[in-house]
Amino acid sequence: MKQLKQNKKDCGFILIDKKSGPSSHSIVNQLRKITGIKKIGHAGTLDPFASGLMILGISRGATKNINLFLKLDKKYEADVFLGKSTDTYDRCGQTIFEYQGKKPTKENIQKNIVILANKKTQIPPMYSAKKVGGKKLYELARKNIEIKRKPQKIKIFYIKIIKYNWPILKLKIHCSSGTYIRTIADDLGKKLKCGAHLQELRRTEIGKYKIKKAIEIEKINENNFNNFLFQIKNPNKSSDQKN
Repeated sequence: MKQLKQNKKDCGFILIDKKSGPSSHSIVNQLRKITGIKKIGHAGTLDPFASGLMILGISRGATKNINLFLKLDKKYEADVFLGKSTDTYDRCGQTIFEYQGKKPTKENIQKNIVILANKKTQIPPMYSAKKVGGKKLYELARKNIEIKRKPQKIKIFYIKIIKYNWPILKLKIHCSSGTYIRTIADDLGKKLKCGAHLQELRRTEIGKYKIKKAIEIEKINENNFNNFLFQIKNPNKSSDQKN
């Protein structure tokens, strides 16, 4: 990789609108190739099938402060597929249950969503990047090893039904960092006794940072990338972004 001469203009944070398909790590690698800067990190993983907002830090000065974004709450748009459960809780996994019964009503779904929204803890899924004993859970899951996981503290500010047309349930979710939307989908399927998995996921906000301010990585090149960089003093204040 060509290493470009860096200056202060090349140090900062950038909002990326990730498409469905690439992993978060591959987005980092793409940006390294574009900028010629090796020191790049992201503030929170998005699964490959998911799309939406990622915050990346470019250069050492930014990456050492990337943790300032990690605990910010997040907003998502999610499509939950009712009537089928998978081992990964999303569309990428193997089907483990298919429902043949009566479709749940919107009223019943709403009642159970209220219950889920009041949960204070959540057990991380086996197919996740969370580390237990130094090993990522998905690495164990791929070897058909399932271990006991401790419930993690979470906060769900709201879960809103946007549209319901069996089998697709469209939701908007505002939650704390560390909340797994896949687990919400699976838990809802269990409560409704019809099974469910996450079909689509788009992250629209991280704290005050919004998807409408993000840029697709295909529109970035080595000559314009620093036009999209911003600095931060406090990620909870609203005056950091250029635009």
